[in-house]
Amino acid sequence: MRRPSVKIVQEYGVPNGKQGGQDSAAYLTQINEEVQRNGIVKPKGYNVSWHLNPAIEKHHFGDRHPMKPWRLTLAKSLIMSYGMHAAMDSYMSRMATPEELKDFHASDYIEFLRSAMPRATPTADPDEFNLGSDDCPLFEGFFDYSSLSAGASVDAARKLINNQSDIAINWSGGLHHAKKDQASGFCYINDVVLAILQLLRYHPRVLYIDIDVHHGDGVEEAFWSTDRVMTLSFHKFGSSFFPRTGGIDTTGPKDPLNPGAHHALNVPLNDGISDGQYSWLFKTVVSKCVEHYRPTAIVLQCGADSLAGDRLGTFNLQITAHGACVSFCKRLNLPLLLLGGGGYTPRNVARAWAHETAIAIGCETTLNPEIPAHTPYRSYFGPPVLCPTLAELNLESRANANSRRSLEDIVEAIEEQLRYVKGAPSVQMQTIPPDIGRVREAVEERLREEREEMDAGFRKGRESGIGVAGELW
Repeated sequence: MRRPSVKIVQEYGVPNGKQGGQDSAAYLTQINEEVQRNGIVKPKGYNVSWHLNPAIEKHHFGDRHPMKPWRLTLAKSLIMSYGMHAAMDSYMSRMATPEELKDFHASDYIEFLRSAMPRATPTADPDEFNLGSDDCPLFEGFFDYSSLSAGASVDAARKLINNQSDIAINWSGGLHHAKKDQASGFCYINDVVLAILQLLRYHPRVLYIDIDVHHGDGVEEAFWSTDRVMTLSFHKFGSSFFPRTGGIDTTGPKDPLNPGAHHALNVPLNDGISDGQYSWLFKTVVSKCVEHYRPTAIVLQCGADSLAGDRLGTFNLQITAHGACVSFCKRLNLPLLLLGGGGYTPRNVARAWAHETAIAIGCETTLNPEIPAHTPYRSYFGPPVLCPTLAELNLESRANANSRRSLEDIVEAIEEQLRYVKGAPSVQMQTIPPDIGRVREAVEERLREEREEMDAGFRKGRESGIGVAGELW
């Protein structure tokens, strides 16, 4: 990926300049008040799970690297300061095991990742796995970072399979460029592919949708020759824009007898697309794909580099238009896995994923548009609003190079490809392995009981009914 040459990493201290037990207690009280003020309750009729691990936030790609895992800290601070976690089942994710990683990745590649030593300086001549370059540096803990992301996505997919969740969220995931035996575009492990492979153990058809500004090439390549996954990527396309793939004529294998033919769909866009254009295009194309393919689960990669003002992006999308994609997919009432992805202006990434979390739990219309005063790092957001306009962010719109005719041509091309999708594939269902069946449920129930017995604060929180409709009032 092309990256800016200026130093863009800052040092951050203690949130709001405060720390200690009393401050923590006051913060929790403020969160509980925010939950009530915003009418946040657990959704009726469906469950949402949030998969995260603070350990992933501490990694550092390098001073000049655009990818900053600290954006996850900002997103978490917003989500929790609003109290949205009260409406979700929150899970501390773990690292994916080497065996799980090898479900997709080559064994020698994983073993090399596990043993590779960090390098202080990127090289212009990366190794055979494309490691050690400017884009994919060997920073301290890079394997743990990638394994944590993958573990969260795998576990989120398993919650969907087990019917423990209807919407599962992992904002640390969505690392869609990694290949079977090669790192690419800031991505080392393709958690998206690993999650979809889990879903395919139960679901006959999965629709993968990618709204990152960059083409979801790694996922497309992984499922190139199967009709059990349809990949649909909305992205900027150009000969000089990474990864330089994803043209409208890239639709899967050319051999019509290959099951994957016509199951890789791409929506190549030019600079400056507007909210209205993007929303219309997304709803139109996704509706047609769902109608023809009839997926039984959806994975939505919510890369936030498609937002206006992103350091590497070129679109004019505002947070509400980005979130409208999540809202539309939610209304399809299919098991939904929400993943992160790109996004290189951390404050806007955090805003987008917090807003989309609100959509997932159904509180986007009641949420206070002003960021809560007790939010950690609140001053780093600039304008203290969740969904600022371009004017509030002091941004000018890019020139829009997408005409109505060009977007209509894209829709026509997609329709033409879908004509060849001769009904949804039928596959024999597999038994859900024990590790994601009743055994796992029993273990989690035991852990919940132990936690309630040992943690008086947790027990009191449950008894107070925070996040439960009809309580406290």
